[in-house]
Formats: sequence, C-alpha cells, structure tokens
Amino acid sequence: MQAFLDSLLAMVQKANGFLADYILIVLLVGVGLFFTIRTRFVQVRCFGEGMRAVFGNIRLFGKKDGSGLTSFQALATAIAAQVGTGNIVGASGAILIGGPGAIFWMWIIAFLGMATIYAEAVLAQDTKVVDADGTVHGGPVYYIKKAFPNGFGTFLAVFFAVAIIVALGFFGSMVQSNSIAESCYTAFKIDGWIIGVIVALVSAFIFIGGIKRIASVTEKLIPIMAVLFLLGGVIILIARIRYIPATIGAIFKFAFTPDALIGGGIGYALKTAISQGAKRGLFSNEAGMGSTPHAHAMADVKKPHDQGVVAMAGVFIDTFVVLTMTALVVISTLYVGEGGLLASADYAAAIAEQGIMKTNAVQMAAGTVFGTGFGNVFVAICLLFFAYSTIIGWNFFGKTNVEYLFKNSKIAVVIYSVVAIAFIFLGALLSNDLVWELTDFFNYLMVIPNVIALVALSKIVKNASKKDK
Repeated sequence: MQAFLDSLLAMVQKANGFLADYILIVLLVGVGLFFTIRTRFVQVRCFGEGMRAVFGNIRLFGKKDGSGLTSFQALATAIAAQVGTGNIVGASGAILIGGPGAIFWMWIIAFLGMATIYAEAVLAQDTKVVDADGTVHGGPVYYIKKAFPNGFGTFLAVFFAVAIIVALGFFGSMVQSNSIAESCYTAFKIDGWIIGVIVALVSAFIFIGGIKRIASVTEKLIPIMAVLFLLGGVIILIARIRYIPATIGAIFKFAFTPDALIGGGIGYALKTAISQGAKRGLFSNEAGMGSTPHAHAMADVKKPHDQGVVAMAGVFIDTFVVLTMTALVVISTLYVGEGGLLASADYAAAIAEQGIMKTNAVQMAAGTVFGTGFGNVFVAICLLFFAYSTIIGWNFFGKTNVEYLFKNSKIAVVIYSVVAIAFIFLGALLSNDLVWELTDFFNYLMVIPNVIALVALSKIVKNASKKDK
C-alpha cells in the first residue's frame, strides 16, 4: 500500500508541477490582465469605493431574517475561506522554496486577481437564483451554465462542482485541521485526536445551522482574528524595525534574481519564484479559483457592481495586509540580520540545519521576539482562528455544489456533511504530503472551467464596471 501511495504522490506532484508552472500562471495572469483592461483598471478606479463599503458597513450582529446576507456578512464568509493556512503555512512555504521574491509575485497575482474576483462576484450576483422561500443559490456553476447553456456547459459545471467538493469540502478541510492540530501540539502538547474531536464537533454545530449561522460566526470571528494577528505582527516588526529596509529589499531583489539564493540557472530559479507566488497566491486569496463567488452571491445588494468592489477589498485584505504581514515577520526574523538565511553560503542546507519548515516557520519567527513558548502559543491561536474559519467557508462552498448536483436533496447534503466532518477529524491525525498535493491538484482543476466562463461572460462584467459612481 505504501508503495502505491508513494507512486500516487509522485504522479500528483508531477501533474501539479506542470499545472502550476505553466497552465496556472497563464490562466491567472491572463484572466487578471484581461479583466484589468476590460474593466479599465477597476481595482484602481473603485478601490476607495470598495474599502468604504467594507469599513463603513462592519456589523458584528448583521441581519438574521430575510433572503441573502448583508454585503459585509458575505465578505466575512468569503474572507473566512481566503484567510487560512495559505496566509501562514502557504506564505512560509512559498518563501522557503521560491525565496523572498515569491512574495512580490504573490502581490502581482493579487493585484490582477482583484479584477478577476470583481468579475466573479459580479457574475455570481447576476446569475444567482432565489427560491420562493427566499433561499439564495449562486456560484460558478450558475454562471457557467449561463455562459454555455448546452451539453458543454453542463459538463463544465459538473466538472467544477465535483472538483470543489473534493478540493475544499474534503481534502482542503483536512489540510486545515491538520495545521490546527500540528500548531496546537507544538504550543500546548495536546494530542491530535483531541483537537480532531473538538474541531469536528464545533464544525458540525456550525454546519447544521446553515449559511445564516455561518455568516453570524464569520462576521464576528474575522475582525477579531485579523486584529489579533496584525497586532502581534506589528509588535514583532517594531522589535525588528532596523531590519525592515533589508526585508523589503530582499523581496524585490530576489523577485528578479532568485538564482542568487535558491541556486540553479536564472530561468529555473525565476520560474520557481513565480510559480510559488502564483500557486500559493491562489491558495491564499482564491481569486480565479471560483470558491468565494458562492459567498458573494448571497449578498443582498442593489446591483452586482456593489458586491464586486467589496470582493476586491477582500483580496486586498487577504494578500496585501494579512499575507504581507506574515512575509515581513518571517523574512525580518529568519532571513536578514546576523545568522539569517540570506547570510548562509548554502541556502538549502541552512534551512535543513535550522529545522525550518513551512508548518513551523512563523512560530520560529515569532519566537525570536516573543520567546519560543509564547511565540508558539500566539501563532497556534492565530492559526486556529484562520484555519477554522476556512473550514467553515469551504464546507459551505462544497455544500452549495452538492445541492446543485443532487437537486437540493437533503439526504445528499447530510451524507456530504458527515463525510466532511470525518475528513476534518482524520486531518488532525494525519500529516500527509499526498493530502496537500491532492488539495492543490483539485484547486487547479477548479480554475479551468471557472476562467472559461468568466471570459465568455466578460461583456456583463464590463457593463457592470461602467456603473460605478
């Protein structure tokens, strides 16, 4: 069995390498540029509008009656999915593999992704379906079918629905609970099975309540966890203030000359830095992946443009605020200064010698300022909030597609929920590279039908972007 799993891992890694290095970069950069131009740089023109809409409408106790959600509840649910292990573990992994320059490419992907997610939110609003009882259904499967109202559209919609259920509802949630368990064991020495039981039970309670309960939790959890993480990050950066110029310099320097750090030819090193930025950027902000449109479809807004600009603010907060804080903390503590990785003669050997991994890099970084004990505890608490919020959001996205595939069958939803909870529990017990690779694989597959539909319906997005005020 182990031989089979090793072979499967090798095959999935090879497929992921091809998808991330070529297909993913072309699709994400291409569609981002396309919508940036098509909407006349909507992420720049309407940035202020989006931020005002978000910070002018923050409510910890949003509406509980009627159809849909408030715009902020929808954004909070979307950010709950976006801000997860990708912002801590994913960002750390991108830096370790692609060097500090990978963060620069994450920024580029995110800037372009703001236009992409605007398109996703607009189309999710434009194609959502409201039942007689006020229940709202929406997401990529609905705009895929609008783009291609034939057999091809049905195939793409089913392909997408299956991919997101497997990627986020099952394997993705498993990755999140694994991250929670590992960080809590490091900080508190609590066995994984105990964490698994707790996370699974609390998740079941939230899932049973449906989208209203999910929104009620996320609208409170997201502001609290963001403030907690950013406050801790600011304290670390103040303590390392003299290294901030070198940290910023490293991000830009190694964005274009990563070979000076990670070795190999300039072509190979640059491809590594860019691909790490692209695939970890996707895992972090999810722009172009087709996940967050499920939440944005739920928003009760006057016109699609209104939720489009709010969605852009979500990507900005996820990448340019939260993920950037992670990057600055890791680079300013582990990379620059005396004994930092940038000063080592052999980068890979120094990483191995110091025992730095994507799962513990932020804890080690925080430990340099807070001390090992408190640093581990602080990051474990932040990761608990981040990863758990992602589990909540991703389960809802998967559930929406189960309802689409099985025509709102309650039995299908119950079966899906039970299987998802089992994966959450198992994720806390297992640490398996294959699970991470499979999650990435299905994430990448989701991008393909989603992007095809976005481009096909770009005229709707263009017209919506003209209605900004």
